[in-house]
Amino acid sequence: MKKISLLGATGSVGTQTLAILREHPDQFALAAMAFGENIQTALPFIHEFKPDLVAVKNKQVADRLKIQLDSSTRLVYGIEGMIEAAVHPDSDLLINAVLGSIGLEPTLAAIEAGKTIGLANKETLVTAGHIVMKRSKKLGVPILPVDSEHSAIFQSMQGQDRSAISRIIITASGGSFRDKTRDELAGVTVKDALNHPNWSMGAKITIDSATMMNKGLEIIEAHWLFDLPYEKIDTLIHRESIVHSLVEYADHSVIAQLGCPSMLVPIQYALTYPSRLTLKQTKTLNLSEIGSLHFQKMDTHRFPCVSLAYHAGKTGGSMPTVLNAANEAAVQAFLAGKIAFLDIERYVERALTNHHVIKDPDLKTIEAVDKETRAFVKEQIN
Repeated sequence: MKKISLLGATGSVGTQTLAILREHPDQFALAAMAFGENIQTALPFIHEFKPDLVAVKNKQVADRLKIQLDSSTRLVYGIEGMIEAAVHPDSDLLINAVLGSIGLEPTLAAIEAGKTIGLANKETLVTAGHIVMKRSKKLGVPILPVDSEHSAIFQSMQGQDRSAISRIIITASGGSFRDKTRDELAGVTVKDALNHPNWSMGAKITIDSATMMNKGLEIIEAHWLFDLPYEKIDTLIHRESIVHSLVEYADHSVIAQLGCPSMLVPIQYALTYPSRLTLKQTKTLNLSEIGSLHFQKMDTHRFPCVSLAYHAGKTGGSMPTVLNAANEAAVQAFLAGKIAFLDIERYVERALTNHHVIKDPDLKTIEAVDKETRAFVKEQIN
């Protein structure tokens, strides 16, 4: 029996993680969970899985939830509560599925506590990859990727000589607007942007997929996860989302992981690694039904966020923190109807141009840069 701590329990990855725990009750138990303020979604999960500890956003949410729980469930709140959930003494593995850079501190705390980490919070590595990977390697703590693309790369590396890798290729569906020209993007709405053709994801990630910033963040994340230079990380548009990513080796052999679009597969692989379990909730891939797969070169003029991410990653230091913080602030503004869709990339570029790079920033510096960048973007918007 493997015991799990789950951060972001009411989000897309969180609810799918719980679906896997439900399918394999003999394999997994929920030791602790954290969520923001969606009590309506969380409460049935708490009653079903009976975690020892539940962490919520703040005291107000905790007070509302407390009257609906029995005394056997310990209730905590705030970032301290989330960290407590991440390092719960009974848990074997942390699934970090929170959204945004708030996931960084719990990840670092879990590393210090020696917990294996299934990482779906890409912002952790984008903003502080140099700190996170250094600590995980020093303490021998595995970080298992939960993103479908990084899981595909990880699976394609199993049993292989990593020194023989010539490049990795991260695939992208193209998002909600893959068939629109730049001119046609001028008047798109939030509703349009949230209509993803292949995947069911949260609002922020779906918008990032439409701007292709999601792929940009994944490029930086891959750099840290697999210890590869940016020159060995390529991207490719793949409309069907069947080939989730590929790894090319020195002899030009290419190994890929394929499957019908479903986050359940990479989530479960992180939960069971290095073993595999049945997964009844997913479809069998039938290539004869699909018939053909399509691939095209990434157009960085059409999707400038990819170029911005490569620039931030290669520059290094505090620049990826600025990229992530500016994007989060701009996406939030777009979802709130304050800016247009194409303004997202403009505000991100403006923040990167305005920033003076700090080499090898420590955690406090990263937090300060993150805060300053969000304030800068909000000021520019206002």
